[in-house]
Amino acid sequence: MRLILFIVTFLFSCSKSTTEQNMVVNPNASASKYSFLSLGDSYTIGESVSASDRWSVQLAGMLRNQGLDVADPDIIARTGWTTAELQDAINSSGNQKKYTLVSLMIGVNNQYRGQSQDRYRTEFKSLLQTAVNFANGKADHVFVLSTPDWGRSPYASTQDKTQIGLQIDQFNAIAKDECQKAGIAFVDITPATRAAAGDDSQFASDGLHYSGKQMQKWAEMALPVAKKLLTL
Repeated sequence: MRLILFIVTFLFSCSKSTTEQNMVVNPNASASKYSFLSLGDSYTIGESVSASDRWSVQLAGMLRNQGLDVADPDIIARTGWTTAELQDAINSSGNQKKYTLVSLMIGVNNQYRGQSQDRYRTEFKSLLQTAVNFANGKADHVFVLSTPDWGRSPYASTQDKTQIGLQIDQFNAIAKDECQKAGIAFVDITPATRAAAGDDSQFASDGLHYSGKQMQKWAEMALPVAKKLLTL
């Protein structure tokens, strides 16, 4: 039991050491017409999968296949981050760049740690403004992906799936509401994560996070939105 609790804590709690950098930088981004920044947590950094399987990296490739010269993303994301920890990491990164396209995906660790929905709303709203600032003040160049339902993962087989799903829906409803108020696109990928239940190929080796195969679905769902934002 102690081992199980340790593993869950490691996977979902903030595990960033002081020597780890907060930002993954694409050194070749300046060679492309469109730049891309992806903000988030384990689902964005791609816990337990290769860098090429990250959903935002796959999305950039899909956009290029459709004729848009989009660089692979810079990424500010880490396993375990809540909204507050992501904001702190953005601040400490010192990143002053402006981007053509910015994505945000954050909330699972707020839910997992039992943080209040009011706190999430306040901090998520602040992150939306941060994302808009990175997009040179253009809210119509920012999009948000909903939080996956980790209660449907193999690792959560002994958890209260109904309760987890209800809470995930509540946090996602807040994110969607704040996106609508700010004029920011919202992409609901949560149903796809629930449909992955029972298919081990949709999950990473840790049984908790998602495989490149599942994240490809997220990229496909975000593709028409991102393409539209880039061509406005």
